[in-house]
Amino acid sequence: MTPTLIHRAGSPEQAREIELLARAQRGDVAAFEQLAAEHVNRLFLVTLRLLGDRADAEDAVQETLLRAWRGILGFRRRSSFYTWLHRIAVNEANRSLAKGTRQPDTIRLAEDQLHVSSPPETGPARAAEYNELRAALRAALLALPLPHRTAIVLRDIEGLSTREAAEIVGVGEAAFKSRLHQGRLQLRAALGDQALIAGAG
Repeated sequence: MTPTLIHRAGSPEQAREIELLARAQRGDVAAFEQLAAEHVNRLFLVTLRLLGDRADAEDAVQETLLRAWRGILGFRRRSSFYTWLHRIAVNEANRSLAKGTRQPDTIRLAEDQLHVSSPPETGPARAAEYNELRAALRAALLALPLPHRTAIVLRDIEGLSTREAAEIVGVGEAAFKSRLHQGRLQLRAALGDQALIAGAG
């Protein structure tokens, strides 16, 4: 399900979220689990793309949900529940990487975690070329500084708007755009324009 950070005022989705939040803030664990269940898959994909390791991503998601439950009373709906939950997840990814237990050249993403369109001709030579491109994209993304990697993941891979992504990261739109621009420049330098063009096709 494509994430929608702000539902239309009065929409059934918004009314349901408000009801579940109210119940969760009264201590209803089942209500919180319903809320979290709608976002857990996206949380896992975001943390996996940031951390590059499934076990680390699973740990980060578990810690995210625990922190969200503990802090649910402090959620004042200044942003959507989606934004709030994903901000916690990005912070957890930051904490995990700050521990320094893994290096970018030792972590791997699953083949389907960075989407590169398959070429129209799917012969062995073309397939090998695109497999190499996927591997290069994974390595280049994981080599980026975390703020730039986060910007690329949220904006270019997850497809969020600049406003949505900046809100999740907790910076202004101008600062986010700067991070995104720097990240794209670094990917272009690592991969070359032709590789990026091929990956977009």
